[in-house]
Formats: sequence, structure tokens, C-alpha cells
Amino acid sequence: MNYSEKYMRLALEEAEKALSRGEVPVGALLVTGDGQVFKDSNRTAELHLPQSHAECLVINAACAARGDWRLEDCTLYATLEPCVMCAGLILVSRIPNVVYGAWDKRFGAFGSVTNLLEMKHLNHYPEVKGGVLAEESAVLLKGFFRERRRRSGETVS
Repeated sequence: MNYSEKYMRLALEEAEKALSRGEVPVGALLVTGDGQVFKDSNRTAELHLPQSHAECLVINAACAARGDWRLEDCTLYATLEPCVMCAGLILVSRIPNVVYGAWDKRFGAFGSVTNLLEMKHLNHYPEVKGGVLAEESAVLLKGFFRERRRRSGETVS
């Protein structure tokens, strides 16, 4: 197992924690150059804040712990392709490496719906790799939304 899969499995554990709390099952880890690991999962329903995505939470935690908004020696692992909000935060905090699992066909900002990396004149372009343990990530998400539709009476496909 390579590092991407090792850390993505930990992110999947975080996603399962979100699922157990009734949150959209997305987990994230931020690993610093000196080996510190920050991990969390979506908490938008719990905190009543739309910016409480797993990626934002781990980035904020790392910045607070380090006393710096620049995360130039870090790798972010997320079970779902970051949305525009999270991708923007990744760019601003200068995270050099991003690894994600499933593609987000509704909100993905690193290639699925839009690609912020195609914007010209940015001062930072992270290396982005998608599809790591994508099936495991997608299964959690599909199950969550299938159950949500079932409970609301929508037709499940």
C-alpha cells in the first residue's frame, strides 16, 4: 500500500464518522512535512455553518496549530473532489499536493465541473491527483444519498 492509499483509508474512517452523525460522508486529512496529521469530517449540519467541510476544518486546524496561514509543506487527502470553496482555500493556503477519492460531478473544482487549476495568473498551482480509492469513497456517498432519498420518499435509482 502506498502513502496515498494509507492516508486515504484514514480519510475514509473520518467519512464514516460523518456518516454515523448523519453528515454527508466526506473525510479529510492534512499531513505536514514534519509528519503532523490533522483529520476531520464534514460538520455542516452539526455546526450549522456551510463552510464546515472536512477540507476546510483540517486546513483551519493546521493553520491554527502552526500559527501560519501558509501550508507549503503539506498534502491534503479528501475522500471527495474539493468543491470551489475548498479548492479556493487550498489555493490560498498554498497546499502543494492534493489527493482525492471520488469525483464530484455536481460541485467538483479540480476537473469534474470546473477546474480552478486552469485559471491563469495564479501564484500557486498544486499537484492534484484524483481517483485514489474512488470506489470506496463513492460507495459511502451513494449509500448516504440513497438513504436520504428513501426517507424523503423520492424514487431511488
